Amino acid sequence: IQPLPPLHPGGGPHPSCCSAAAAPSLLLLDYDGSVLPFLGGLGGGYQKTLVLLTWIPALFIGFSQFSDSFLLDQPNFWCRGAGKGTELAGVTTTGRGGDMGNWTSLPTTPFATAPWEAAGNRSNSSGADGGDTPPLPSPPDKGDNASNCDCHAWDYGIRAGLVQNVVSKWDLVCDNAWKVHIAKFSLLVGLIFGYLITGCIADWVGRRPVLLFSIIFILIFGLTVALSVNVTMFSTLRFFEGFCLAGIILTLYALRIELCPPGKRFMITMVASFVAMAGQFLMPGLAALCRDWQVLQALIICPFLLMLLYWSIFPESLRWLMATQQFESAKRLILHFTQKNRMNPEGDIKGVMPELEKELSRRPKKVCIVKVVGTRNLWKNIVVLCVNSLTGYGIHHCFARSMMGHEVKVPLLENFYADYYTTASIALVSCLAMCVVVRFLGRRGGLLLFMILTALASLLQLGLLNLIGKYSQHPDSGMSDSVKDKFSIAFSIVGMFASHAVGSLSVFFCAEITPTVIRCGGLGLVLASAGFGMLTAPIIELHNQKGYFLHHIIFACCTLICIICILLLPESRDQNLPENISNGEHYTRQPLLPHKKGEQPLLLTNAELKDYSGLHDAAAAGDTLPEGATANGMKAM
Repeated sequence: IQPLPPLHPGGGPHPSCCSAAAAPSLLLLDYDGSVLPFLGGLGGGYQKTLVLLTWIPALFIGFSQFSDSFLLDQPNFWCRGAGKGTELAGVTTTGRGGDMGNWTSLPTTPFATAPWEAAGNRSNSSGADGGDTPPLPSPPDKGDNASNCDCHAWDYGIRAGLVQNVVSKWDLVCDNAWKVHIAKFSLLVGLIFGYLITGCIADWVGRRPVLLFSIIFILIFGLTVALSVNVTMFSTLRFFEGFCLAGIILTLYALRIELCPPGKRFMITMVASFVAMAGQFLMPGLAALCRDWQVLQALIICPFLLMLLYWSIFPESLRWLMATQQFESAKRLILHFTQKNRMNPEGDIKGVMPELEKELSRRPKKVCIVKVVGTRNLWKNIVVLCVNSLTGYGIHHCFARSMMGHEVKVPLLENFYADYYTTASIALVSCLAMCVVVRFLGRRGGLLLFMILTALASLLQLGLLNLIGKYSQHPDSGMSDSVKDKFSIAFSIVGMFASHAVGSLSVFFCAEITPTVIRCGGLGLVLASAGFGMLTAPIIELHNQKGYFLHHIIFACCTLICIICILLLPESRDQNLPENISNGEHYTRQPLLPHKKGEQPLLLTNAELKDYSGLHDAAAAGDTLPEGATANGMKAM
């Protein structure tokens, strides 16, 4: 990323995106270069405390994000009173931690008694789980494709560590099975709307008010979910819980980015991701400890009570106050920082405080995300990252289903915990690899590499496995279905690994290249796109996996488009964050590989950058251009 040098009057920024009239001091707008060093960067004790306070809630967020795998896991079920030798009323097979349930079109295979014995859980339609209930009959020996749903009561074999969950409490099986997928929709749809709406609000009123109100309302709605009397009430309240959770996720992400100097942003963000993954890994133990879904839901939400203390200990984003020209509030906050860090205000070498005193009379200048429509480059960058996020999270479900779905019969993956921890481990390894790759290749290079891996895994799975399947039909080929299954698992693991990195890196990339004045709005767009990608999973399940192959093909094509579009993005590694739309517009991309010495670069350097509008205005006025001038600026001599 290269910020443009000061522009001459004829070469100002595009009139639709910003105005140079009455601009505040450049020293105050250079937050990373002047204000942050004055406050001690991340070396100040108070700044470290604030970063720590953004990490701790990531654990609670991890619990909430993965709670559906336990609350809505579709268990094995059969008619109450059915014992060995009888037929199953229905058997659900799950993938990706219970997110791929499908109780119809089941193969005729023996009932897996080992997972049943390991789970040891039981439930029934009455919801009784006390010691006075009769012993649970043994699970039937084998299933049948024709489900017998004429029963009025069922027994359940819940594998997610709970004695009772939402499905078993309200008998969401057979004709009511579709309600499970609607319940899964509710949290995701709430997250999508929450990202879009709270992002815009946070850019207008500030990060802190949105965070605090989201905490208050998630406590109200989240605890009320545990008191739901039917599945309709449960789904409705989960929507509002997801809406408030989105506000917490988004504001903490933005605050974390805005607190850090350029060299520490990625590391600080990845630590928060690892803390959230700790919540994912601890979730099965928490479910086994609670035993009942209502207790589990309450235990997930109660830790947010601690965040009510943030009202008194967590300040507004100083970077946002400076970018929106709220200099009176910014001055008070800077003095608060210096007092907490026990700094001497006389150490202000660059003169930040004197400049701030001169600008106190300015009126705040807040911006909405819709302003990005009038830009020339910024909106393209955001759209590219939204498509990347949508593709990464959308195709992740395709790979997960290929590995843990019906078409691959691996005994290990039929166990709920093996399924759950396999997915979590792949995500953990993906984040570790992302740290290494981004360190050496940068944001754009890392995103490009992971997108190429995702495209290769997807195309090979769609094309090569089809070819192997044809050859396996010939007896002399030496190939069998087991070879195809092994290749499918390998490609699925690579695809899940790479697609998770694509989605996570797209969100972080957007947070860096979006200006501070609209950062939450931009983050809301890319996070909502990720939510739409994840929403495709329950949609496919609701249609009984119909259209899955087309779903995979569409996302595979999107990966190829994304590979081309990623090359249009700038590189943000070790660069200052843009503070206003003008800064974001004047960030330019560099080639992935530096040009050789003496070779004419294809893109401009800092000294050669010229605004397009200046050249066009000069040409329209009939002025003669200097010798060697081009549409991209001055050609190097």
